[in-house]
Amino acid sequence: MIKRLLFLSILFCFIQEVSGQKLGYGFVSRLDFYSRYSNPQDDIASPSAGSVLLNLGLGPKLWLGGEQFSVSAEGAFVYSPFALSTGDFKGLGALAFPVLGRLNFGGLSNVNKEGKFGFSIGAGYQWTRTELYGLQSSFEQLGVRRNYFRNLIGEIGYGYGMGGFSFGLFGRYGRDADQQSNVFSLGMIVNLNSRLLKVTTDPEF
Repeated sequence: MIKRLLFLSILFCFIQEVSGQKLGYGFVSRLDFYSRYSNPQDDIASPSAGSVLLNLGLGPKLWLGGEQFSVSAEGAFVYSPFALSTGDFKGLGALAFPVLGRLNFGGLSNVNKEGKFGFSIGAGYQWTRTELYGLQSSFEQLGVRRNYFRNLIGEIGYGYGMGGFSFGLFGRYGRDADQQSNVFSLGMIVNLNSRLLKVTTDPEF
């Protein structure tokens, strides 16, 4: 994952030089109002686990583009300390790593100086693990295992942004037909383009 992000960083810098587009770097923060993760089927125990409100995420992000449009790449973690299965309680906690490429329009380009609304569409992969701690021995003896599983994901968002700062709502869904696993999240996202935020503090902005 680190090698891929490094490659994207170098590629973005090269494209910036040859195209004159603005390059931005910063952070993405997530607050998932609701998340539901369904593990690959094992026909032993309930595969799903969910969590409401306390699902916090943070990670690095890169942008390349202009006022009306940008492309971006991000990798984050989302930690849900109280995620659990209501079907049969096996343990607590979940951790997800969504890695996405995005097309961003209007205010969500995050390279714009003027405030406006916008939307984004993205795709990538997510690695997820549930029952992080406290997996009950009775389920382990039955053969229940909780390892990281991967899903191809898509995400859409709508929000408002200006001067390197944007926020909005998003929905994310992914599935793997072979494993019979799926993930779903709905929440709020905040983007901080550190490079543009520095520019906006300049008196000549």
